[in-house]
Amino acid sequence: MRAVAIVVAAGRGARLISAEGPKQYMLLGGHTLLARAVAPFLDHAEIGHVLVVIHPDDIELYRTSLSGVASDKLLDPVTGGATRQQSVRAGLLAIAALGEDGVRPNPIRPEVVLIHDAARPFVSTANIDDVLAALAQNSAAMVAVPVVDTLKRGTGEPVMISETVSRENLWRGQTPQAFRFADILAAHDQAAESGRDDFTDDASIVEAAGMTVALVPGSEKNFKVTTLDDLARGQREVAGLVEFRTGNGFDVHKFAPGDHVWLCGVKVAHEATLAGHSDADVAMHALTDAIYGAIADGDIGAHFPPSDPQWKGARSHIFLEHARDRVAVRGGAIVHVDVTIICEAPKIGPHRDVMRARLAEILGLDMERVAVKATTTETLGFPGRREGIAAMASATVRLGT
Repeated sequence: MRAVAIVVAAGRGARLISAEGPKQYMLLGGHTLLARAVAPFLDHAEIGHVLVVIHPDDIELYRTSLSGVASDKLLDPVTGGATRQQSVRAGLLAIAALGEDGVRPNPIRPEVVLIHDAARPFVSTANIDDVLAALAQNSAAMVAVPVVDTLKRGTGEPVMISETVSRENLWRGQTPQAFRFADILAAHDQAAESGRDDFTDDASIVEAAGMTVALVPGSEKNFKVTTLDDLARGQREVAGLVEFRTGNGFDVHKFAPGDHVWLCGVKVAHEATLAGHSDADVAMHALTDAIYGAIADGDIGAHFPPSDPQWKGARSHIFLEHARDRVAVRGGAIVHVDVTIICEAPKIGPHRDVMRARLAEILGLDMERVAVKATTTETLGFPGRREGIAAMASATVRLGT
């Protein structure tokens, strides 16, 4: 199933605005609400692309907010309208138009679209999974939580209770909401043609068009940030979400005829070179896999298959930068790395600090957070026989900053 997520971030948030701008650009633990709202969709295997709808005045705020995101899933933003309804329709029309030239089909046009509010920064993978699963059996689906408070209707001034409203079968709607792309676009077009602009969510638009919407149990953590109290609650959530993970990596490359090796991004003169599909930087490969391991994101072979000719002879910093960026997409940060090079030769000591500096530069770390060491196997095994070089590495990553 081809799925696209639209994240709506065009509102002004009049009840919560600061020097940082509208609420979607406010910081929660070093990342904006928008960046946190976008990340789970970029991360999700079933989501092919993500489109953010922004206010025309916010392009620089948008760029700054997502400056650390490196994903080919993220489409260029589009500008929204005066209402949320108009903004969502602008996003739908933009997706419908992408790539169309009257001859070829739109390569982006999805079967399914998920619509989510940027002001909900704690959407989870489970929320996305659940609406996608429900959509497979229904015409539309949305996450929601049942009403548990007693409801009162108030009238007059001062406000007095006029009625106690039954909470039976009442739910509070959340996002994401999931639809067949053709259905939601047609429903929005119908609403626009009829002059209706009072819908507060997309589920009510398809309801008005005669479709039914399945309710999927959501989570109280997937709350909408509207007031200062909500922002404070978000800060508390972020504080509770911080975790540290450690990943390990190991790699081996054999020697081949040559006059240098690449280690930690540094060219070192030697009587042989290392054989490999790329530049065979065994130390950088081990470190890259350690970072992937810390975020449970596969390995180099999964992201850069050796069967793909475009990586023939590639410099290994490309792989390390990709792993670094995958951590950033998850709202995390690399805090420490440790590399051990296992060989009889060449000597690593004279190059150690240059290697540390190169790794620090790529990862955006202080050198004090980068360790490079070397050891031998006391002439045992293939490194001892000078048949090649091995390396192992570990990386510590902080998630949920």
